[in-house]
Amino acid sequence: MAKKKSANIKLVLNQLVSDVFEKNSNQPLNYKQVSAKLNLDDQESRETILEILKEGKSAGIFLEPEKGKFKLKERQNFITGRVDMTADGSAYIVPDDEFEKDVFVAPRKLRNALHGDLVKVYVFAKKNGRKNDGEVVEIIKRAKSDFTGVIKISERFAFVIADDKKMMHDIFVPLSDTLGAKNGQRVLVNLTDWPEGAKNPIGAVKHVLGDQGENNTEMNAILAQYGFPLSFPPAVEKEANAIPEEIPESEIAKRKDFRNILTFTIDPADAKDFDDAISYQKLPNGNHEIGVHIADVSHYVIQGTELDKEAYSRATSVYLVDRVIPMLPERLSNGVCSLRPHEDKLCFAAVFELDNEANIKAEWYGKTVIHSDRRFSYEEAQEVLEQKEGDHATELLKLNELAYILRDRKFKNGAISFESTEVKFKLDETGKPIGVYVKERKDAHKLIEDYMLLANRKVAEFIATKVKGKNKLTFVYRVHDSPNMETLNTFANFASRFGYKINTKSDKEIAKSLNHLMADVEGKKEQNVLTSLAIRSMAKAIYTTKKTSHYGLAFDYYTHFTSPIRRYPDVMVHRLLEDYLANGKSADEEFYEVASVHSSAMEKRAAEAERASIKYKQAEYLEGNVGNVYQGIITGVTEWGMYVEIEENKCEGMVRLREISDDFYVLDEKNYCIIGQRKKKKYQLGDEVTIKVKKVDLAKRQIDFSLVL
Repeated sequence: MAKKKSANIKLVLNQLVSDVFEKNSNQPLNYKQVSAKLNLDDQESRETILEILKEGKSAGIFLEPEKGKFKLKERQNFITGRVDMTADGSAYIVPDDEFEKDVFVAPRKLRNALHGDLVKVYVFAKKNGRKNDGEVVEIIKRAKSDFTGVIKISERFAFVIADDKKMMHDIFVPLSDTLGAKNGQRVLVNLTDWPEGAKNPIGAVKHVLGDQGENNTEMNAILAQYGFPLSFPPAVEKEANAIPEEIPESEIAKRKDFRNILTFTIDPADAKDFDDAISYQKLPNGNHEIGVHIADVSHYVIQGTELDKEAYSRATSVYLVDRVIPMLPERLSNGVCSLRPHEDKLCFAAVFELDNEANIKAEWYGKTVIHSDRRFSYEEAQEVLEQKEGDHATELLKLNELAYILRDRKFKNGAISFESTEVKFKLDETGKPIGVYVKERKDAHKLIEDYMLLANRKVAEFIATKVKGKNKLTFVYRVHDSPNMETLNTFANFASRFGYKINTKSDKEIAKSLNHLMADVEGKKEQNVLTSLAIRSMAKAIYTTKKTSHYGLAFDYYTHFTSPIRRYPDVMVHRLLEDYLANGKSADEEFYEVASVHSSAMEKRAAEAERASIKYKQAEYLEGNVGNVYQGIITGVTEWGMYVEIEENKCEGMVRLREISDDFYVLDEKNYCIIGQRKKKKYQLGDEVTIKVKKVDLAKRQIDFSLVL
């Protein structure tokens, strides 16, 4: 019994000794010092502590930097991870090691770390099953040092209130560093210093964006907030302007000449960057030769040049509500590389011979020269398809017929069709929204999409199967993982409340039932809610050198080959394909994986910027409608409120729970609803509600609704 008691005492002492060292992590201590910190002066306890220290050293828990003195081995206490700020100023550190748990850090222990920063954190010992607590000891890398915001100027100093909700500190700006900004203007400010002990960081204005509420100011603020440059560096523009538009005969001689074969483009009516064209001819054997010709950007953008470095950095064009911020200077994106009608243009092509059942009988990849005969808008091409007459009607109708077969085959193989309602704004000459309209996707859109999918799939398959075994060729793939089953089952349970069944037995059954769902909800009030939830239950598509499949498209291999004017991964794909067609060696996988990760991150950032511009235009559109009553549908629920989308214009705002007067409502996350604690009234995702526009905050891009009870 005494032995058991002694073992229990040692167990308790073990934890107490660990606590002492965690609080004095950098200070070597001997057993007497540890005993003193624990207020233990009896010989037996001291000897037990010495025993614990020696055993800990043998187990690799403690180091003995000098004889008789011990300290904790660093790896036991420190992790690195990213800061995820919360609304109250505390943060969770999301560890780099996915097997580690998040670490909670109180505001006073953040040591000036900001949202997204890569930090080193000291983790305290867990007590009584509590969450991991820690303290930031080092900021390894700032996530960003530039912030957009509104500048406030007083007689002696200025400060910037950041737009970023996760930036908890105003930025102090000396009057000498305001760059002439006026009080209340939007600016881009750079963090220059944050002295130890100072409450606020110090910054300098980099760019005066302009007056709040002006369209250009607000759109530029969104671009700057998400880290997209507002202009091209002079060195990049200089390189772009030096590229000649004329194509030398020597270059044409190296290429397959398609200038005498019918070729056309189909794009949005307002597009200028035409990066894909379709050629068509019927072959003597009755089959159809279809060429997917893509602007040969990599011919002009040479790896390692200033032009290339800038394109790599941006990684994508950004599409805001009223403008495009191109990845390449306009000289290239709208000029040299753009496949404009009635001009000779250089392309990289995937050319297919299809029979009347859209089976591929032959394929060819290589450099071409084309001369586009016609520039169709989607509306013009659609009119030809519907009227069955007009420019190149015979060829368009045949292409559409074959595209239908390709599309049907894709869905039979397990592809998923997500057709959400896309709402566009009608803008006046100042950029102010004056109306909304729903953008329809008809056959002309789908026709082009199907041939782009064909080219992307077959290029990826060509490279993936070119070399067998270990000597695989490094390539940039577009991959999409299968969904998390727990998330999908949650969605299936929710969809069942609307009468829709999702079969989760196999990938094909999932795809089949999701496609049935998408077809059944089309045009119904719950369409957007169910579509957005279904998309959220899916994994996100990314770029990688790892050769895996694309779940959503049901393709074994897939890449992005067809849009190099607006996507850097496509430029990389063109370079790699060109090298491998010439039997070049496999490229450096690490370089292309790093570039793929960067491209995926920039794609996500561009999507966030696009959403921010939509939010701003929605707020601007409803600014003059405060007090108006609308019918809406609940599109989201959180602990603090529910999001409601107005049915007639698709603008989304929030009803705050604290402002619903008939009860105290709490979130039921599992069932996508909020419930009144007394009356048990429930508001669920997808429910119809009547709302009144209560308040619009343009600066914050926020719309507040009140519930009409």
